[in-house]
Amino acid sequence: MPVHLPPNQVVKVFATTQPPDYDCPWQTLATQSSTGSGVAIAGRRILTGAHVVADATFVQVQKANDPEKCVARVVAAGHDADLALLTVEDDAFWTDVEPVELGDLPRVRDQVTVVGFPIGGEEISYTQGVVSRIEVQPYTHSHQRQLAITVDAAINPGNSGGPAYQADGRLVGIAFQKRRDGENIGHLVPTLVIQRFLDAVAAGRSLGAPALGLRLQTLENPTLRGSLGLSPDQHGVRVVEVAYASSCWRRLRVDDVIVAIGGLPVASNGTVSYAGRLRTSLTVALSTHHVGDTLVVDVVRGGKPRRMRLTLAGDASLVARDRYDVRPTWFEWAGLVFQPLTLDYLRTWQKLASAPRELVTLYYEALRSPDRREAIVLSEVLADSINAGYERYDDRLVETVNGKSVPDLAALVRALDQASGTVRVGLNTGAVLVFEASEVWAAREAIRERYRLPSDRSGDLPRPGESGE
Repeated sequence: MPVHLPPNQVVKVFATTQPPDYDCPWQTLATQSSTGSGVAIAGRRILTGAHVVADATFVQVQKANDPEKCVARVVAAGHDADLALLTVEDDAFWTDVEPVELGDLPRVRDQVTVVGFPIGGEEISYTQGVVSRIEVQPYTHSHQRQLAITVDAAINPGNSGGPAYQADGRLVGIAFQKRRDGENIGHLVPTLVIQRFLDAVAAGRSLGAPALGLRLQTLENPTLRGSLGLSPDQHGVRVVEVAYASSCWRRLRVDDVIVAIGGLPVASNGTVSYAGRLRTSLTVALSTHHVGDTLVVDVVRGGKPRRMRLTLAGDASLVARDRYDVRPTWFEWAGLVFQPLTLDYLRTWQKLASAPRELVTLYYEALRSPDRREAIVLSEVLADSINAGYERYDDRLVETVNGKSVPDLAALVRALDQASGTVRVGLNTGAVLVFEASEVWAAREAIRERYRLPSDRSGDLPRPGESGE
């Protein structure tokens, strides 16, 4: 049965964006234009996808029955959940707009109607399908794994940010991605994730999604379970690694077995039964929690049960996933350009398979540690007489300055700002780049002028003389 929708509830979103250039992190790429969809919610706001307005410099919206576009403003963008809020200051825009009501988590085989403006069409489009799956899945925009609804209704470019409705006309989710290696496999952000985002905006809390910060091993082998002190009827997953400053830092240990999370028993394959009807990854227990919330985790340690209360933190991967609405962090010294290793930087190779293997391995596997809070990459060598012969060492990891390890880029900046005499920069390959600090200082202005650098560092890094860890 088709869903009856109030007029002007669904809008078309026009965005002009200007992403940063991670090859030359002090610059931006050319502006781009794209379209998406959105839906009106309470409070004179429009809910859409964060990727629709990521790195936006100008946003407009247009109602389905109105040829005029209205300037919109991004109120908030939660990139982990791929959700954003817009508003329009013009009172006239809202006179005939009726906000949507959020619905509940649907059931598999429930019918849904996806509404929006696919492929940039001028007319609103309706496609119907059913819910085929509800489970934790990777979000393409943020590369975080969160609860998502899979539907077989057609979702195409331009549908992004648009609503999907239940049969009663309430919102079931926001369209955010589709599988390109299958037919009619689209995904929705469910309303419980949407509500978490809206609650965080209202309370001024972090819009990032919480994460455990763990590497885990499934325990489907009974001998392995027994070696960790579990009885034959106990199940769970083994902690392999705990990330520095993560939700589980100083709380869980290697060889702890997580047997329940948020009151949900954990199976030996790492899944839980959620909402009494879904079996999916144990991280689904985080779906309604915010960064800063407390979460109870039950573990077995050395054969004895323990109950832990975790204060939830954000992602603790060593290599930052996609970053939006912020400029890159970078530092230039002696013509060497340093950055934290990020997925955005790896994407300068177009395909991850083309990037240096050791960098890609860190992206997929590494968690933060006290001694390595960021992976620092020498991203470019701006040719000058003081760095002659070092041009081959770009895209290498920086390990030390004068024999001392540098756990993050801020530490490297402080070390080089304070350096005097002979300076030795050690790379992960064993190579050492040697400079005289006085020569580096003398060449600074010439290098900046030659390569049109606005500064020697991004604004988020410490300046000379500023204290830090």
